[in-house]
Amino acid sequence: MLQIDQYPQDLQIILKNYWQRLLDAKEKELSGAQSLVELVEQDVSFASELSQVWSASDFVANITIQNPQLLVDLKTSGELERSNKNDFYSSLIAQLEPLSEQDKSSREALVKQTLRCNQKKQMARIIWRDVCAKSDIVESCADISALADSAIEAGLSVVHKWEAEKWGEPGLTQNGERQTLIVLGMGKLGAGELNLSSDVDLIFAYPENGQTQGGEDGELSNQQFFTRVGQKLIDVLDTITSDGFVNRVDMRLRPYGSEGALVCSFDAMESYYQTQGRDWERYALIKARIVAGSQELGAHLLGQLRPFVYRRYLDFSAFDSLRSMKLQINKQVRRKGLSNDVKLGAGGIREIEFIVQAIQLVHGGRDDRLQKASLFAAMNSIVEGEYLPAEVIEQLRDAYRFLRSLEHKLQGLANKQTQMLVSQAIEQARIAHSMGFENWELLSQELERHRANVRLHFAAVVSSEEESDDESEQELGDWSGLWREDISQERAIELLAQHEFESPEETLQLLMNFRKEKSFLVLPAESRQRFNKFMPVLLAALADSDQPSLGAKRVMTLIQAVSRRTAYLVLLLENPPALRQVIQLCSASPFVTEYLSKFPVLLDEMLDGIEEPPGKAELQEELAQQLLRIDPEDFEEQMELLRYFKLSHTLQVAAAQISGRLTVMKVSDYLTFTAEAILEQVLALSWDVLVSKHGYPVDTSGRHGEMGFAIIAYGKMGGIELSYVSDLDLVFLHNGALDKDTIVTEGQRSINSREFYTRLAQRVIMMLSTQTVSGDLYEVDMRLRPSGESGLLVSSMEAFAKYQDQDAWTWEHQALVRARAVAGSPQLHEAFYQQRALTLGASRDVAAVAGEVTHMRQRMRTEFAKKPKSEREKVSFIIKHGLGGIVDIEFMVQFLVLCYSSQHKSLLTYSDNVRILESAHECGLLSNEQFESLTDAYLALRSALHQFALAQQNHAELPATLLEHQQAVSAVWDAIFNTAK
Repeated sequence: MLQIDQYPQDLQIILKNYWQRLLDAKEKELSGAQSLVELVEQDVSFASELSQVWSASDFVANITIQNPQLLVDLKTSGELERSNKNDFYSSLIAQLEPLSEQDKSSREALVKQTLRCNQKKQMARIIWRDVCAKSDIVESCADISALADSAIEAGLSVVHKWEAEKWGEPGLTQNGERQTLIVLGMGKLGAGELNLSSDVDLIFAYPENGQTQGGEDGELSNQQFFTRVGQKLIDVLDTITSDGFVNRVDMRLRPYGSEGALVCSFDAMESYYQTQGRDWERYALIKARIVAGSQELGAHLLGQLRPFVYRRYLDFSAFDSLRSMKLQINKQVRRKGLSNDVKLGAGGIREIEFIVQAIQLVHGGRDDRLQKASLFAAMNSIVEGEYLPAEVIEQLRDAYRFLRSLEHKLQGLANKQTQMLVSQAIEQARIAHSMGFENWELLSQELERHRANVRLHFAAVVSSEEESDDESEQELGDWSGLWREDISQERAIELLAQHEFESPEETLQLLMNFRKEKSFLVLPAESRQRFNKFMPVLLAALADSDQPSLGAKRVMTLIQAVSRRTAYLVLLLENPPALRQVIQLCSASPFVTEYLSKFPVLLDEMLDGIEEPPGKAELQEELAQQLLRIDPEDFEEQMELLRYFKLSHTLQVAAAQISGRLTVMKVSDYLTFTAEAILEQVLALSWDVLVSKHGYPVDTSGRHGEMGFAIIAYGKMGGIELSYVSDLDLVFLHNGALDKDTIVTEGQRSINSREFYTRLAQRVIMMLSTQTVSGDLYEVDMRLRPSGESGLLVSSMEAFAKYQDQDAWTWEHQALVRARAVAGSPQLHEAFYQQRALTLGASRDVAAVAGEVTHMRQRMRTEFAKKPKSEREKVSFIIKHGLGGIVDIEFMVQFLVLCYSSQHKSLLTYSDNVRILESAHECGLLSNEQFESLTDAYLALRSALHQFALAQQNHAELPATLLEHQQAVSAVWDAIFNTAK
């Protein structure tokens, strides 16, 4: 007998009625009825579960009473105790394959019957496990999705074979692959989170156009063939027979909707989305997954569509679109009275989906961790990427589990596609009991708690414009009138003057000129609407800045640059702090204005505010982690990530300098650290590519497996003194075997070690200097290598040492003072530093070196004198190359190292000028006054260089203090070299 004492009276009546029907089936000797009754009478636990399931689902009760053997089989096989999703397809195809031998007139009906009987059996099992808490909501959804996948895939296999018999097989793709219909599962099917009674949203595609061959009834175009396959697949799944249906099939998400072709080629589908795709289709494609057909070809299709779904920049237009969609849903809810709909109502399932999808669309183009079809998986990525606090996602996850579980119970009751809360008392009692609550009131309280959390977080992430439009329009009314030219010019100038724009007429003319530009006039209506929203907000923000007219002039340069990509306007509109920071930085620096205008993707960096740049170790870890998330084979994406990394951290440094948080020394430190982190990864990536092609090189000891390559930085990078636009002076060393016959590995692609390291160096240079949409990484100057431009691109350590000892000029030894190992083999680094110390620490004739150094400096001045006057009058030229400039200080530092490091080894410790000056002072080579003069002058001159670079001032009068510093440097120069000679 059933275990029903704990149930309410009304539920007991329902269960007794079902039990009586089972006994009647036993009397009629219905297959399995006797065995099922015996199971209930002998197994108290099973009887309790059966009561629980029947109380929750009329659908399962009716199935198991009409076909008791089904439940007996499920129980005796142990299938009620486990997930079967991994066995669905193999089990189903094993049932379908023998049917292909049946007569053509009957096989279709048999296939439909088999699919439907399997569907009933598995749905009964899934609901049983769900109601009895043998599976959680995630597993239940995954099982339902896998069941649908298996029916679609097995059905496709069968109908493709039927159609191919009649019309022949489609021709192979250009790559020689067999063509099949590719079925994209959308919505909850694509996410692997299907409901008990969900439709399956599908899109059909095929790889390439062509013609079938070898059919009994003739030949068709691929379009015609796959259309027939698609139609037949829908019929097999969707048609209602005496056994019901498998899944309702909804094809309205395909290109052009119900009016579009049932199937599209890959190219046609890509063209549609890139030229005509709408915002809601982007949301739909987030969940696209290949559920049948070739997974390899399907992956290629999804790769073609990915740029439409996920934009490379932070796409805050997603919020606008989601709001619009939400407003339409709200209207539908009000019109149709759907406030009790757990999916569409306020705080329901759809709002949780919107929150997650908004973050996916905004950030997914830049963070592929978010490119997940599954909502649960995407939630995990949101926490990992820190896009929302973990506690917020935890509340949303709990709410989603509860709401989806409730949705399942509502649908499982009668196998109806519904999300509406039930109103009848008996139904409420059944749902409450199946959800584990004593009564409907307690369930309702828990439901409201979850919905309140969802409403709160939805408002925070995707705030509604319904409530804020009137208020914001009132606040921005005057600025809106000015921008739209709804007020007179006199009133507009007066308004600007009232808000302390320092040049109101100039600012107004700037805005009027922009509105007349062709680039603005030809914008589509949606883009102009975005401008109409953004510009009043921008003007209001400018009014709160220190120099509104200057800020307007600078920021409008940026606005003009992004006028055709108005998603950036939405980004700033959605993030007022970011807009304020843009105004602040652009007002302070035309360099930043130009930088952002050239690379507007960097506006993304404004979202969380720009703090002090991270240290070297953090930079290295950050870049390494970002590269790990990229497919190792995706060279283009690696190149873009490296460039964005450099651009974003350069912007961070500039912002920190503008705000006064960084000294000139720190600015150069961070720019140098950024370059080092990039060089390390560029070398590692290049090494991996070469090793995968050719194997490991052999070193001078005959060993292989380790990198015997080092990058040596000279000049500004070697001296840890990079500026915003510095190039990299590099030298490459290796310790590979020099024997031409020494191979790397066996095989056709084997090469000798010298050739290996030459190719490695070439690839490093290529990765650094290749121009992409984000520019290059660095210009690379290799002229300081042994023998200069006529020398080998990569030198062995032995050759480098020999050159330094026997052939290098004094100016090359001067350059070695500022040389530093920055990437590659630690062993080679150590060997380089030993050779540097030997070369620089050699005993020299002081007077002779002084003569060579001063001669070289005079030669440089003579050459510079030949440059055009406009070049020689540039501030940067005077600061660096003028009398008492930076180069004079560098020459003095190099002279001191070359002449005195044989006696004072501490001069060899560092490669940067300031610390070498400190060592020289400590060694007594510089007096207190000389040390202070040179150090103060060097820091002041370099600081001025950075400031002029940010201000983009090429021609200006030097401040008196800088002239005094240069005079002091010249005095020290005379003292040092007069004494030396």
